Amino acid sequence: MAEAVSLKSRWAAGEETFGAWCMMPGALGVEAVSSLGFDWILVDMQHGCMDYGQALDMIRAADIRGLPAIVRVPWNEPGIIGRVLDAGALGVVAPMIQTADDARSLVDSCRYPPVGRRSFGPVRVGTRDGAGYAFTANDRVAVIPMIETRSALDQVDEIVGLPGVDAALVGPFDLSVALGLPPGDNDGKPVFDDAIKTIVAACQRHGKAVAVLSNAIVAPLRVAQGFQMVSVTTDIAALSSASLASLTAVKEKMRTKNAG
Repeated sequence: MAEAVSLKSRWAAGEETFGAWCMMPGALGVEAVSSLGFDWILVDMQHGCMDYGQALDMIRAADIRGLPAIVRVPWNEPGIIGRVLDAGALGVVAPMIQTADDARSLVDSCRYPPVGRRSFGPVRVGTRDGAGYAFTANDRVAVIPMIETRSALDQVDEIVGLPGVDAALVGPFDLSVALGLPPGDNDGKPVFDDAIKTIVAACQRHGKAVAVLSNAIVAPLRVAQGFQMVSVTTDIAALSSASLASLTAVKEKMRTKNAG
């Protein structure tokens, strides 16, 4: 399987990629979205509701569809990162990165020696990919630190300039809070706009992709700003909006019928 290589190659070619952000546990949701044309799915183990076993099933579901599964780990910790990679994740997003040293630790946790210090034991992913995984994993796994703190913003050039970092993901909610703004997409607020420009410019200087948690309304703006890895929905948001639309349509038809 070469999904992550393809994804990273598309970033290197300047292409935009669009993904679904999965926060609900279980393989069925991944199966439902993975045939719709998304370029990747992200399994959110930081704020999502899944445990390790459920995340493993979600990665397997993405594998069946040939879709790269990226995992946001709950913390930048080598043991956690190693387990999701052994499960078959083709990318790791680490939250609350503060410094270049934090990002260097993330790279080390994702790469086998001599490049990094990932422990070798690809039990599930080895079953999927065979013995060759050991020789290709360092090139295949996408390493993605989050830029969402004041400290990370101040050190963004050092973070994204590290060898082994493939992209940086902007967390607009935590970034907004760090900047003294309410959580959310605060476009139009100069301090937020300047932070976005700073992050995008740093990634472009170092030839790294820039990623963001987004939605269908904001995503076109993010693409215009230079983002190449853009989530367009979460599974919870998609379920809620579709359910509300269906309920509203039925109630409106009933009102029209009763009025007649």
